[in-house]
Amino acid sequence: MSLNLPPVPDLHQPDLAAALRHKISRKTVPEGALGRMAALAERLGLILGTAEPHLSAPQLLVCAADHGIAARGVSAYPSDVTWQMVGNFLAGGALVSVLARQHGIAQTVVDCGVRHDFAPAPGLVIRKIAPGTQDSSQGPAMSAAQCAQALANGIELVKALPGNALLLGEMGIGNTSAASLLVARLGDIDVAEVTGAGTGLDAAGIARKTAVLRQALAANAAAAAPLDALAALGGFEIATLTGAVLQAANERRVIVVDGFIASSAVLVASRIAPAVLQRCVFAHRSDERGHARLLDLLGADPLLALGLRVGEGSGAVLAWPLLESSGRILNEMASFESAGVSDKA
Repeated sequence: MSLNLPPVPDLHQPDLAAALRHKISRKTVPEGALGRMAALAERLGLILGTAEPHLSAPQLLVCAADHGIAARGVSAYPSDVTWQMVGNFLAGGALVSVLARQHGIAQTVVDCGVRHDFAPAPGLVIRKIAPGTQDSSQGPAMSAAQCAQALANGIELVKALPGNALLLGEMGIGNTSAASLLVARLGDIDVAEVTGAGTGLDAAGIARKTAVLRQALAANAAAAAPLDALAALGGFEIATLTGAVLQAANERRVIVVDGFIASSAVLVASRIAPAVLQRCVFAHRSDERGHARLLDLLGADPLLALGLRVGEGSGAVLAWPLLESSGRILNEMASFESAGVSDKA
């Protein structure tokens, strides 16, 4: 299928940046006392194009799919966990579902390619391309047409969602393997440096996983361009998230990036359209081994470091109150002038 990816222009706004910095500098705290909250407030203003940014109707998009490479023993859990966790999301019992409910964030779960047939349910969107990808250690995980369809699905999903903030979530047994492969290929990094425990592998399991991933890279050695690498090494949920990121960036939504897998989708999107990164807030640094290296590749400075290795979008939702607070600092906190407070001598 032919695919028209949404353009993501550079956010070059020197006048707005100066206005935001001045506004922050006049708040009733000592100079520099707001620390990284000041930078976060400025970023929100630049993304939303205003010195009075208001976050509205935040949307959590949890994309789920299975991976053929999981059959090679790269995960501590069986593939059935993917569809079982989708049910857990829909029932409101997953970690990210609890957190989203706490913070009033709407959750949409997308079947991008789960090896299970779901009955219709509130909050579930079916965009199944196939019941899981092929085993990338033997050849491409998906065809170019399947990858294009997943990207298009992500674009259309975001177009249908309200609000001006998108939080990225995912589920898929085997998807830390896909993320590691994408980071290794697009970052030109030895895959051993970005391969970790995933769902809880021991040292022997990680060694076995790394060997399988080396086979996948060799089997898809020609897939070097971003979209080629995504098709050959990625997953349906990662490709769907990549399309969602591109569309959210086009619409100037605030993109709240979760952990390793979500960040791998942002890596692909940013290699297609570098200005994507201007719209991103990186929520946290996870304990998955490759995430710190991936964040360095992206030039990202995450808000939190809680030792999480959950995925689902949980870190993005945990960071959400910091975004809300930064907006309130800009819009509601008094200035020295408005409060009648004396400035420094």
